[in-house]
Amino acid sequence: MSDIVIREVAPDVWTFSRCEEVYTAQMPYTLLGLFPVGGRSTAIKLATGGVWILASTPLTDETKQKLAELGEVKYIVAGNAFHHLFLKQYKDAYPTAKTIGPEDLNAKKAAEGWQLDAVFSAKTPDLKHGFEDEIEHCYFSGFANKDVAFYHKASKTAIGADLLMNNPPKEQYSKSPLSPKSTLLSAMTPHGWQLRAFIWLKEKDKAAMIRDATKVYEWDFVRFIPCHGDVIEANAKEAWKAAWGRYLS
Repeated sequence: MSDIVIREVAPDVWTFSRCEEVYTAQMPYTLLGLFPVGGRSTAIKLATGGVWILASTPLTDETKQKLAELGEVKYIVAGNAFHHLFLKQYKDAYPTAKTIGPEDLNAKKAAEGWQLDAVFSAKTPDLKHGFEDEIEHCYFSGFANKDVAFYHKASKTAIGADLLMNNPPKEQYSKSPLSPKSTLLSAMTPHGWQLRAFIWLKEKDKAAMIRDATKVYEWDFVRFIPCHGDVIEANAKEAWKAAWGRYLS
């Protein structure tokens, strides 16, 4: 039985949601092996041709099949400095694709014997990677996890790794016998105190956080696809403001 939910959440925007491992092949996709958070990759079929993918889950046969239907994979992206464990699977399968992630990742990739093709860096915030006509990005250099937010203009969809969470991860656990509910993480939602506390604890540069949170808020998005928890299908800007209000004027 399949353990992955693949669906088109908006025209040309596909999600790959599962309750799966992030640390080892044996460990369910849980925070510290204890709390259910789920995992999700997001692929976008570009109008100019090719596929862009935020790769946070394993490259399964089902994932390969759907990507093949969408087109040639041209961009493989890491959402932050922690969502990177499956990048090499994608790069090995799609060697001509451009792999991109936050600058801190190359130190980790060196241990695997390879390097990213390009990085998101505070030194070059306006560097173009080739997909910007369709997908904008904002690198959160002041956030400890070094997250990157993305905005697909055509579908008005924002995408991120740990910048927003929306527990419980019901879709991600929908094919699992395990429960997606966690009392300890029940408030890890855009309107919950735990997410606001998490964001504050990850603050390394408040001025940079204000700058980047404001940039994302200025995007005209209605939907937000997080890596952890259910997709925020509507009113996503209000969700962003609820979680990031400390950094918005």
